[in-house]
Amino acid sequence: MSASFDPSHLKAPSLAEFEAMADAAFAALPAEFRALCEGLVIRLEDFPADDVLDEMGCESEFDLLGLFQGRGMAHREGAPHTGEMPNMIWLYRRPILDYWASHEETLGALVVHVLVHEIGHHFGLSDEDMEEIERRAV
Repeated sequence: MSASFDPSHLKAPSLAEFEAMADAAFAALPAEFRALCEGLVIRLEDFPADDVLDEMGCESEFDLLGLFQGRGMAHREGAPHTGEMPNMIWLYRRPILDYWASHEETLGALVVHVLVHEIGHHFGLSDEDMEEIERRAV
């Protein structure tokens, strides 16, 4: 280890720092894509809730990096139903950090990837469409 490298100040980003990273990732997405996300709520948590893990058939709390919950645009007809919750995207900090620690991509690029993938579910986009949006965001 190099004498000039001092890891004592390094720490994992907090939920607030992660939220700032997600906000920056969203702001970097193409403007026409962001404009279509009106009303979409983006939330951050350390881990998915137990009922979500059960519903998704996850073996570990680290299996899910993000989640779209709601009725995607491809399935909406007309105005929202009375009492319908807004569409939400969840980003899970600890699973994202765990994935990042064992892969080569930067944390910022990974947050963009998960965010675009989950927004893609909102729109009903193909993997190719999502990859193009990611390329334009970086």
